[in-house]
Amino acid sequence: MAQVQQAATPVLLTSSGAVSLCVGSMIGFYVNSTTGGTIVVRDGGSSGTALSGTITPAVGWHTFPATFTSSSGAYATLANTISVTFFFSANS
Repeated sequence: MAQVQQAATPVLLTSSGAVSLCVGSMIGFYVNSTTGGTIVVRDGGSSGTALSGTITPAVGWHTFPATFTSSSGAYATLANTISVTFFFSANS
């Protein structure tokens, strides 16, 4: 039986910013540290469609399988103090 392993490019953010600038998929994110930090994931840049409500994550791994269809890619709005690494794969 073959094993399937997911892989993606890590993108570290400590403030709001682009996770990717192209169409693709995210498998999840790892919160490195936080003090009441929040995340909103968007498809299509900073003013794109919200794919999540406001997430107030704990430190650790969070599965977040999402497909981004906008050519503007994925964007994360971060608030308060948070360091988070997103794992994103561009579609070819």
